[in-house]
Amino acid sequence: MPLTQSEYPQHDATGLAERVAAGDTSASELLELAIARYHALNPALNAVCQPMFDIAAERVNQPLQGPLAGVPILIKDVIQDYAGLASSRGNKVYSQIKAKQHAHLVQRLLDAGAVIMGKTNTPELALKGVTDPALFGRSNNPWNLAHTTGGSSGGSAAAVAAGIVPMAGANDGGGSIRIPAACCGLFGLRPSRGRVSVGPAIGEVWEGANSDLVVSRSVRDSALALDIMSGSNPGDPFVIQPPNGSYRELAQREPGRLRIGYSTRSPVDTPVHPEAVTAVERSVELLRSLGHEVEEAAPDYDGQQLARCFLDMYFGQTAATVDEAHALGAKDKDFELLTRTLAAFGRAMSSSQYIRSHRQWNDFSQSLGRYYQQYDLFMTPTIAHPPMRHERGDIPRKQAQVLELLLATGLLPLMARWGLLENMVNDMARRNLTYVPFTQLANLTGTPAMTVPLHWTEQDLPLGVQFNGPFGSEALLLQLASQLEQAQPWAGRWPAMALSG
Repeated sequence: MPLTQSEYPQHDATGLAERVAAGDTSASELLELAIARYHALNPALNAVCQPMFDIAAERVNQPLQGPLAGVPILIKDVIQDYAGLASSRGNKVYSQIKAKQHAHLVQRLLDAGAVIMGKTNTPELALKGVTDPALFGRSNNPWNLAHTTGGSSGGSAAAVAAGIVPMAGANDGGGSIRIPAACCGLFGLRPSRGRVSVGPAIGEVWEGANSDLVVSRSVRDSALALDIMSGSNPGDPFVIQPPNGSYRELAQREPGRLRIGYSTRSPVDTPVHPEAVTAVERSVELLRSLGHEVEEAAPDYDGQQLARCFLDMYFGQTAATVDEAHALGAKDKDFELLTRTLAAFGRAMSSSQYIRSHRQWNDFSQSLGRYYQQYDLFMTPTIAHPPMRHERGDIPRKQAQVLELLLATGLLPLMARWGLLENMVNDMARRNLTYVPFTQLANLTGTPAMTVPLHWTEQDLPLGVQFNGPFGSEALLLQLASQLEQAQPWAGRWPAMALSG
């Protein structure tokens, strides 16, 4: 019997695939349901920026096989290239450049039978922890439309949280899987460096700090996605040891008694909201009730220095991307103010400064290595504050005016090169990282981390809890997540708009 509009979102991707395999529904019926929810909900959410309904309609009329056969999904509009379509990166220049071939991970989703029905919104060049590109407009959180979805995979998170699709592609160079998942009440796993190939158009993203996977409503869906998307391809810079079995099967095993350290202190000494502290403290109680040993203990590393190293990479990568666009004919006016500012800081940095900063990443890896000799996992808030209201993510008007003037006169790169803008850089860094100080550790060390939807605030806004693990420990993270999902289920918790849609 076909699924109804109210029944469709109650199934995760795995469950929908099982219904298709059993003949209870079909790929075309699921696509019709997903498109109907898109039309009902996307006008308010602005989650999907590039619908692919014609492509999806052709696909459901073809024989589909694999563990996702017939399941409608979305992919992110950056890195996750679909041949013949642009990966716009939230920017009008790149929105005109069509991908020549599928990204390996997109091809693997197609080989698994998935029906890709669109691409999701992301901030310009995926640079922010909020999703508000000038090109497509901001995405809104289905739990409260006045609040951010997080970023940079904010469109994906909004679409999954509202039940348009059960799973959507995401990537994470500074927290961009975990931040939006935490803001939207979803599960989000960032794999180890090199676990999922981002080729062939790109060898590595952000010096290997980025990893790709999905945001999902269930742990088993993310485990299945990792089974499908992981593995190297010829020409990749990384080849890492595969797991001893499928992640979906491994995720169903008990994790055993774990020793988990935790901290609620911001590594950059910025305030942490009481709700974020409560989220961790309640998780400590839950973990102890499950038999785990949990104590307050954090890795010994310089959080301020890690933040600066992240920003150096962030500035340099932005400058390189903008310069690449200039070579294609782009003008400065084709980029948003923040992007132009970051690029100017990047150009002011010497190559030796960039390399010295990158070499310090090893200090953080070594610190984590010592920590994991004593603890199996490290727990923190995923974000330091409940999903903020949109206006709090905007550059203050007076600061924007100053930046526009300095850029227009050519003074900004000169002043940055002379070291005269350190206070401005530090202020921007502090302001931006106040909300997301916990996620970059995994990126610079290449280690896996996940956010688990274990807490909602008094205002009914999600606020995830983060677990970091040693390199290659995705199976252990999934095992703990499955245990937490069973102990404190979240699948039945929906934003009101999703139920009305």
